[in-house]
Amino acid sequence: MTTIVAAARTGLDAHRVHHTIASYRRLHQDQDPHAVAARTAAAQAMTNQYYDLVTNFYEFGWGRSFHFAHRTPGETMRQAIVRHEHRLALRLGIGPASRVLDLGCGVGGPLINIARLTDAEMVGLNNNAYQIQRGTRHIRDARLQRRCRMVHGDFMRIPADVGTFDAAYAIESTCHAPDRGRVFAEVFRVLRPGGMFGGYEWCLTPRFDPRNLRHRAIKRDIEEGNALPDIAPTSHIDRALAGAGFEVLEAQDLAPLCPADLPWYRSLEGELTTVAGLGRTRNGRRITATTVSLLEHLRLAPRGAREVHRVLETAADGLVLGGRQGLFTPLYLFVARRPG
Repeated sequence: MTTIVAAARTGLDAHRVHHTIASYRRLHQDQDPHAVAARTAAAQAMTNQYYDLVTNFYEFGWGRSFHFAHRTPGETMRQAIVRHEHRLALRLGIGPASRVLDLGCGVGGPLINIARLTDAEMVGLNNNAYQIQRGTRHIRDARLQRRCRMVHGDFMRIPADVGTFDAAYAIESTCHAPDRGRVFAEVFRVLRPGGMFGGYEWCLTPRFDPRNLRHRAIKRDIEEGNALPDIAPTSHIDRALAGAGFEVLEAQDLAPLCPADLPWYRSLEGELTTVAGLGRTRNGRRITATTVSLLEHLRLAPRGAREVHRVLETAADGLVLGGRQGLFTPLYLFVARRPG
């Protein structure tokens, strides 16, 4: 398991961390339309910077599946995450004969879990070389090289021929795209006729009021803490799917549908019942921040590591507030089909 020392060292050479985090934060200093346009134009580079910096922290604190899930009472976060992935795979009809594309596959957690469930052939697409390195190692450790592989590429220009895949999914990944319509059009191109596409999207809900300064501050923190050029409303996802040519079979926000369950943001609030949960409490995050600062002072972590952790604190605070107030959801489920 990744230790806090390894997490603080990030995925970059030590001398690059301070410059990279400073460059990243400059993109989020302003929220006017020009700043949003600049982040959109730099989306690919910004996202690569972010994951070079935070991937080790993510694996340390979250595991290998970088996404959220609501939990039923008594269910662990790990169990909920796997169930969340399995539900999507089953809704897309993925099976042993399927060739499946995972867009923005991270370090391969969902890809490995879905391969184990379905015995499908899985191709993970990722534009971050460090995550591909980590994910390829995880696939090898899971002994799934026969069924799983990772490809370096941009989901705005998917490196595959027309009709290559039977199904595709994107779990909380295309929020990084500068243009959802272009991504969805690319997925449409590489799916065979009748192929299925589904995912979970990060969206603003209808409760978000752009005139409300508090709402805008929460949105800003989520964007800065998670390398997002902008956050789209749920209606934008529906229009982008239809505009790409998909038949939308299902589209709904799962966050408010399970009031008896533990909400998706509970894992960011932390729980005192587990060691991992303790680390996600506010006090636990303070302890981690102090530890990272000490490691940086002792030169066991690179200059800038504390600032990287501060970005993740910004993310956690914004996501919890956005979730509690119902302004934001990472659980906008869509299931669509390419006609044919």
